[in-house]
Amino acid sequence: MGSETISLPIINFSNLKQQTPTWESVKSQVLKALQEYGCFEAVFDEIPLILRKSIIDGLKPLFDLPLENKLRNKSNKPYHGYVGQHAMVPLYESLGIADALSHGQIDNFTNLMWSQGNPILSKNIESFSEQLSELDKIVRKMVLEGLGLEKYMDEHMNSTSYLVRVQKYDGPKCDETKLGLSAHTDKNMVTILYGNEVRGLQVLTKDGKWINAEPSLNSFIVLIGESFHAWTNGRLHPPCHRVMMSGDEARYSIGLFSVPKSGYMIKAPEEMVDEDHPLLFNPFDHIKFLDFYFSEAGRSSPSALRAYCGA
Repeated sequence: MGSETISLPIINFSNLKQQTPTWESVKSQVLKALQEYGCFEAVFDEIPLILRKSIIDGLKPLFDLPLENKLRNKSNKPYHGYVGQHAMVPLYESLGIADALSHGQIDNFTNLMWSQGNPILSKNIESFSEQLSELDKIVRKMVLEGLGLEKYMDEHMNSTSYLVRVQKYDGPKCDETKLGLSAHTDKNMVTILYGNEVRGLQVLTKDGKWINAEPSLNSFIVLIGESFHAWTNGRLHPPCHRVMMSGDEARYSIGLFSVPKSGYMIKAPEEMVDEDHPLLFNPFDHIKFLDFYFSEAGRSSPSALRAYCGA
């Protein structure tokens, strides 16, 4: 079967209420998709289309700013600040807002980019991120319920903060690579992506086929990261994914990443470990793992997580 005949599962999160047959049905679909593919396309209509369009429209002037402005987006945590100007992925640029739902963080970011700030973009990113975080919480709640881990719900939800990343992939010139972003797995808990109509995101299946992720303007791509894979002791699959560009239009996207807080030890609950499912990873701190992943030893390892804390 060719990869063009495979598509990501599509799950509808509209009008959901807990303790209803619809909730149970969606929960079953979520768990199945995350175990098999590690990702799915989510139809989530809580965010007005006009807000989504305003976000995407606001990213072009942001990335059109002088490089010196964008380089102000610094962080002592890997992949939390400006990323770009890399020879291996020359089409890619991104900016990060750490702890984005904390008061003032998004304003601080736009004030850093523009001397006069950008209140409209700031407000749009804030509203978008707050509403999208509800989808993140629903997905994680469904996973814990589906695995019988309800007693860990509060601890799990309180263990993360949100990183917002905005991303631009240029359309390749004739002599340029089409690689927008190298194949990788995310390292956080859950990633939710929303982009313009320019395609490019591809996800690798367990049997080695690349699927084109082709969400509509009404949907989002939800992916599992290695931290959630480890916390569930391998029950969820963290998918390898990449961006391949074609045509001459730029791809703009915004991502919400639930990230384990510094100092929080990611440890599989005892209910996830048994004879059939021996412990895969020793407890680890996400930020320290990121430091290892971006080191020479981490980059040269086939599985940085296993090399860092494999049991």
